[in-house]
Amino acid sequence: MEKNWYVVHTYSGYENKVKTNLEKRVETMGMEDKIFRVIVPEDEETDIKNGKKKVVKKKVFPGYVLVEIIMTDDSWYVVRNTPGVTGFVGSSGSGSKPTPLLPEEIDFILKRMGLEDKHLDVHFEIGETVTVKEGPFANFTGKVEDLDATKGKVKVMVNMFGRETPVELDFGQIDKLN
Repeated sequence: MEKNWYVVHTYSGYENKVKTNLEKRVETMGMEDKIFRVIVPEDEETDIKNGKKKVVKKKVFPGYVLVEIIMTDDSWYVVRNTPGVTGFVGSSGSGSKPTPLLPEEIDFILKRMGLEDKHLDVHFEIGETVTVKEGPFANFTGKVEDLDATKGKVKVMVNMFGRETPVELDFGQIDKLN
């Protein structure tokens, strides 16, 4: 059986509470092998009040939580009966199993949140010299100092004004130096 992502409907405003409740239930009921990640999709927005900037998190899908599950009768029951959950999205009746999200749907949501579902293929190594191919540091060369495959980020030490400066870039912004 494979794990898939499902959308769970909650009472509006209870998304974080449902996440906490579900994570506790998974632990107490020993479901770690069937229920994995629980995510409340959020975006960061900048609000300006009284001339002060404040970054606030806004729910992307108010009233919904994403859950990564291997769908069995047990895992369905645990999620379905978590306080604050009103049901799964995509199930036609009270006892029917819901439809999972398509891989491209969950990939889009996770990327938007800065999370990745799959590890990227890293073909760069720490200490390797690379060229920046796009962005404000295009055509600069530098040494790879750090890699984060889960986020697809790389820290490159670029020589600017005679000084080594760390620059965080996406894997897609650099190339190996030939």
